[in-house]
Amino acid sequence: MAAERLRDLSQPIDVSLLDATVAAFYGTGSKQERAHADQILRDLQNNPDMWLQVVHILQQTKSLNTKFFALQVLEGVIKYRWNALPVEQRDGMKNYISEVIVQLSSNEASFRAERLYVNKLNIILVQILKHDWPARWRSFIPDLVAAAKTSETICENCMAILKLLSEEVFDFSRGEMTQQKIKELKQSLNSEFQLIHELCLYVLSASQRTELIRATLSTLHAFLSWIPLGYIFESTLLETLLKFFPVPSYRNLTLQCLTEVAALNFGDYYNVQYVKMYNIFVVQLQTILPPTTDIPEAYAHGTSEEQAFIQNLALFFTSFYKFHIRVLETVQENISALLVGLEYLINISYVDDTEVFKVCLDYWNSLVLELFDANHNMDNPAVTANMMGLQVPLLPGLVDGLGAQLLQRRQLYAGTMSKLRMLMICRMAKPEEVLIVEDENGNIVRETMKDNDVLVQYKIMRETLIYLSHLDHEDTEKQMLKKLSKQLSGEDWTWNNLNTLCWAIGSISGSMMEEQENRFLVMVIRDLLNLCEITKGKDNKAVIASNIMYVVGQYPRFLRAHWKFLKTVVNKLFEFMHETHPGVQDMACDTFLKIVQKCKRKFVIVQVGENEPFVSELLSALATTVADLEPHQIHSFYESVGHMIQAESDPHKRNEYLQRLMELPNQKWGEIIGQARQSVDFLKDQDVIRTVLNILQTNTSVASSLGTHFLSQISLIFLDMLNVYRMYSELISSSIAEGGPYASKTSYVKLLRSVKRETLKLIETFLDKAEDQPQIGKQFVPPMMDPVLGDYARNLPDARESEVLSLFATIINKYKVAMIDDVPRLFEAVFQCTLEMITKNFEDYPEHRLKFFSLLRAIATHCFAALIRLSSQQLKLVMDSIIWAFRHTERNIAETGLNLLLEMLKNFQASEFCNQFYRTYFLSIEQEIFAVLTDTFHKPGFKLHVLVLQHLFCLSLTLFSG
Repeated sequence: MAAERLRDLSQPIDVSLLDATVAAFYGTGSKQERAHADQILRDLQNNPDMWLQVVHILQQTKSLNTKFFALQVLEGVIKYRWNALPVEQRDGMKNYISEVIVQLSSNEASFRAERLYVNKLNIILVQILKHDWPARWRSFIPDLVAAAKTSETICENCMAILKLLSEEVFDFSRGEMTQQKIKELKQSLNSEFQLIHELCLYVLSASQRTELIRATLSTLHAFLSWIPLGYIFESTLLETLLKFFPVPSYRNLTLQCLTEVAALNFGDYYNVQYVKMYNIFVVQLQTILPPTTDIPEAYAHGTSEEQAFIQNLALFFTSFYKFHIRVLETVQENISALLVGLEYLINISYVDDTEVFKVCLDYWNSLVLELFDANHNMDNPAVTANMMGLQVPLLPGLVDGLGAQLLQRRQLYAGTMSKLRMLMICRMAKPEEVLIVEDENGNIVRETMKDNDVLVQYKIMRETLIYLSHLDHEDTEKQMLKKLSKQLSGEDWTWNNLNTLCWAIGSISGSMMEEQENRFLVMVIRDLLNLCEITKGKDNKAVIASNIMYVVGQYPRFLRAHWKFLKTVVNKLFEFMHETHPGVQDMACDTFLKIVQKCKRKFVIVQVGENEPFVSELLSALATTVADLEPHQIHSFYESVGHMIQAESDPHKRNEYLQRLMELPNQKWGEIIGQARQSVDFLKDQDVIRTVLNILQTNTSVASSLGTHFLSQISLIFLDMLNVYRMYSELISSSIAEGGPYASKTSYVKLLRSVKRETLKLIETFLDKAEDQPQIGKQFVPPMMDPVLGDYARNLPDARESEVLSLFATIINKYKVAMIDDVPRLFEAVFQCTLEMITKNFEDYPEHRLKFFSLLRAIATHCFAALIRLSSQQLKLVMDSIIWAFRHTERNIAETGLNLLLEMLKNFQASEFCNQFYRTYFLSIEQEIFAVLTDTFHKPGFKLHVLVLQHLFCLSLTLFSG
């Protein structure tokens, strides 16, 4: 009954009943009561007449939640139906909202008590403004400024409204308003800014109220990035801001405003004002934060307000220097203030806060790059002259003048650059290759997750340090070796100090001349090996070992030039492969792979003083070397040896090495297949399944590094492998048929499926890496038709491997038109049964979805003629599946579908079936594209939607004009 009374909007709504419903929705009643209240409120919200009750509700209710509900209804109307409402209704609502805001903000007590409500009303007012101002509400800014002058609390709220308006127009307008509307609002704000400017300056000079001054500074901060420059530099605004900077309660807001000004860049016109601002700022800063302050320490123990100050300071300095550093370089007085500021920035860069460091690092990177470029081009007068916009040929004296300028600049920053080198060495981020980390309990463990933020940071730091090294090799080397000697003496020894130092040493690989690099590296490795000898404790040794491995892995040029050293390093890695400390074996295997990839030729030739190539020596001791490794480490080791073998150009030797490498897995494989021929049940044992999986993974690793040369090995096991695949597939099917969907989750079925997937992965890896030789495709594809494709078609949906789809996509992308005769069979086996799996909803079988469309795209691109031969029923299936794909809310599936559609449209346009195809599908494609184009879930696909429509419209023009 109550619900019906509320839904009847022919008379004023019962506000007490609405209060009770809203309270039930937010309350702690039963789940049913909440659901019922939710349904009523939804119905009210969807009722187009509900908004007419808003004023009545706001006047009657005391509940803040009910007020918010009413304003939510109003917001929806303003957003979607405002321009369609009669003028008197719009004006009535506009006046009512304005009056309530003025009424609540004119009195200190109500303004503070109803702050949340007033904020929401401000938002509503700004939403109305986006529609009505300036055309239908010309007097808005003058009215607002006039109201602001009547009371300090009204003024404070007017500042909040102005700030909201600025943010809505300049920051959040994309996708909310048309470009034309945004332009119109920006012009209005610009043209009427004088009134706002006067108001802000008036408040800052006349008011004593902290809240009002803070609100005004906050509003100014929102405006400074877009207001006409004269308002900043040709008024007293900058002086006023600098006057507020030393006052603690305004310090952060003022600093944010000054940072906005520092980030403006409009040529040299206001250079004098910038220099003056900077100099006053630095003088004031030295009083607020004395240069002797230990900033990282102060930050660590500071209040949130003090920490925000350091963050803002970093932003101010980096913004100012980015655009105006050149202005400070010319006059001695300015240079000393500049060096003081840079010193502050270096100290701030040591603060233990990722965001602060990112801001500083970004600037240091750009400054060092600029100095490096100038220095780099100084050697080439023509380049320097071009850079300065001068004509060649040049007068020698002129070049000297430019050279002197560049040299002077380099000398000016030499001290800062030296400190920056030490900063980079002390704070170097962890590279991807390092797998040994300290956990939160202080133990050394293997890293399990890659931190992408750290990797991005490492790349920027590495680049910065390489430039710094180029600017002064001597200083870089001196600082690194000095820090390393402190590790040896124990004065500076900690895991973190050693790690960052070694990561820094590794990161500058290639930045020195070869002779200098050789000398430097020999000293570094010698010291690290000494450190390993003299340091006690397994954890300590593991940290040093990981650093030795990282550093040597970074210097392939040195290793290639010094065989004895390379051999020593590799043998050292083999030693580490027996070290069971977490992460050491992994890192040894990874470093071995990295070194082999860069130096592989060195291992297959007989070196001076050796009797045979290193690869042969390695293969003889293979079983011992890998004895203590885990399966995944053995696979990595085998991949490395595969790279060595691949470097051997003599086919006979290459095959002999491959045979020796695969001896252990092949022997095991032969035993298993032999036993299986006597009794097939042998293959059902879990340990046997694991061994089969391991052997296949080892083969995949070698296939990935050997490519075409793996042919002899895969041919050896191929047919037996397909038989195992078929048998395991039958086992999976019978398990799922007996145990239902839950059977697919059992560890036994998962293990069987792993073998199937690895089989497919091995074939895919080999075919993908093998050179483009059609006979390889012809040799391997036909035997797979029944065991792989037939099996996929026959299987239950839960037992179908998505890798089958990606394998055939790889095959078609690789062998292209040669596969055209196999497409009908492929279509028959995978198409309809996969579509039935993936079109029931948007969630099930995510792997199959993407791989299915990748396969379809491969067919459309390379075997389009096969699609044309499909029956109309089958073609309809293809088109339906493409439409289904681009309707998908998963971005990558929708994009794959749209790209596929574009390819299909272009291919059909060029074929003789063009008219027939478009007669059938033109309208439905157009309708479906418009459906997703106007749906917010599919925003990311906008460009592709437009390309499809463009194609369709151009086509229709061609047809009609034709």
